[in-house]
Amino acid sequence: MFKHILVPVDGSENALKALEKAVELKALTGAELTVLTIYRHHSMLEASFSMVRPQEPGNMDDIMRDAAKDVAEGAKAHAGELGAGNVRAFVRNGPVARNIVAFAEEHDVDLIVIGSRGLGSIESYLLGSVSHKVTGTAKCPVLVV
Repeated sequence: MFKHILVPVDGSENALKALEKAVELKALTGAELTVLTIYRHHSMLEASFSMVRPQEPGNMDDIMRDAAKDVAEGAKAHAGELGAGNVRAFVRNGPVARNIVAFAEEHDVDLIVIGSRGLGSIESYLLGSVSHKVTGTAKCPVLVV
């Protein structure tokens, strides 16, 4: 059935639900499971909305990359706790939906399992949700949880 399942995660409750569904599907199919977290390049507009703690000064991109690594590794660990072995985790930077679809194509993913709503941003209100964009542009099936 499925050989490679991709789960984009952002630390939201819906991403966690998508991860849990993907673990179930992995158990049924024996598919490879990959977790992907994408962080956006920091801009001055986003800076005005950021909640960066003052005790963590530094380059905003570095802080966002480190936070994304924590999310990806946390999701990988959670998948392991649910019984999924051999889960890989990746972090990328850039436009979220576009990177999810590109990653899926580059890694021969044949199913994307994604949460219906993530942590979101102002962009999602203006341009539509990430899950909507992924379902509209992915070449493989997309399961929205």
